[in-house]
Parts: sequence; structure tokens; C-alpha cells
Amino acid sequence: MPSPSPSPTPAPNTRLANIATRAVTGSGDNVLIGGFIVGGQGKKKIIVRGLGPSIGFDGKRLAGTVDDPVIELHKADGSLVTANDNWKETQQAEIQASGLAPKDDREAAIIGNYAPGNYTAILRGKAETTGIGLVEVYKLK
Repeated sequence: MPSPSPSPTPAPNTRLANIATRAVTGSGDNVLIGGFIVGGQGKKKIIVRGLGPSIGFDGKRLAGTVDDPVIELHKADGSLVTANDNWKETQQAEIQASGLAPKDDREAAIIGNYAPGNYTAILRGKAETTGIGLVEVYKLK
């Protein structure tokens, strides 16, 4: 019988392509933070969405969601890559073409080609509003 190993050995070529995290976003420093890593060689096309009003089930909005989410994308050194408040204000055509456009115009989305590295998505409510928010990251190609 083999002896147990202290940690599992990852399967070769295993990778997570799409991730999401839901939490209460507060004000000040108490915001929703989602980190992700772009790996491999070359840039990857990624969309990051910040949702609030469309979070729900069977067409009913979940109570307590953040009304107007704002999303920021930062590099590992903390520098701001880009930010978005209402997704239709910038990149509307490209976001719609991805098939992942948010359902509510107040929600946020960022799409781009990002180099390998560590990134942090920060979701907060516009004007320091609070509530349940959702950060989603999808690798498009």
C-alpha cells in the first residue's frame, strides 16, 4: 500500500479557465476582491464582469445585491490596468460579441488581451453603496 502524500499531485495540463466569486461588498477597504493568474505563453483574451442587479434565480433578483457595481482590474504591483462602471459606456460591441454581456446596463465589464501574470479584480458599489456582488472571469481564447 502506498504511503499518503502530504499534498495531492496535480494532473498534467489541468487548468481553470473560468472562475467566479460572490460576496458582500462594503465601503472603503471592505470591497469584493477576486484574484486570478493568466498563465502560459502570450496574451489571453479575458472578460471580467462585475454583477449586482442581475444576480438572482428564476427571473427574480436576489435581495440585497449592489445596485451599481464598479469594477477595477489591477496588476500584481497594484497599478490600475483599467476600470469600468456601466459596461455599455466602453467596449460595448466587443463585450456583446463575446456572448457574455451583463443583463443590466448598470453592471460592469472589462474585456481585453492580458499578458501572463497575476491580476486582481476589485468590485465596489458606485458612490460607496453596498450589497452582494459577483466577480466573474472568463478566458475567451
